[in-house]
Amino acid sequence: MFASPAAQPASGYVERLWPPVGWWIGVAAFCLAVWWAVFVATTAAIAAVAGALTAALVFGWLWSYGGIRIAVDQTGLRAAGASLPWRYVGEAAACDAQQTKQLLGVSADARAFLVVRPYVTTAVRVEVDDERDPAPYWLLSTRRPDEVAARLNAGVVPD
Repeated sequence: MFASPAAQPASGYVERLWPPVGWWIGVAAFCLAVWWAVFVATTAAIAAVAGALTAALVFGWLWSYGGIRIAVDQTGLRAAGASLPWRYVGEAAACDAQQTKQLLGVSADARAFLVVRPYVTTAVRVEVDDERDPAPYWLLSTRRPDEVAARLNAGVVPD
């Protein structure tokens, strides 16, 4: 239902880190519970307003949280509003679930730039080739780490 890769340029890559369906169902259940609690305690009109407001806030938050975009295009690498121009993109490595867990735990560098989501277990680690940048690498959640790493290592820039 929430496919990751979106429309992609010929040599580019775009992915949105949408939450799984279970999260959307959980949010809907939470909104229903809030509506019911208010309905039992007050009037139907107040419950409707409380339910609608809760739904708008919670679904809006989930949409925003899951709408994070990872993109490889002619400008370089972009993630969550940050960009890493091609001249600073170093070696990229695909990380499986275990490697990602280690890079977020015991092998973590506190200076790293992270764009991770708990429901995406794989990632790509991209070295930052810029002495002025305090972040030694970027760690980005992605459902297709091999593809992202291959595109970054090939340095393929769309026409």
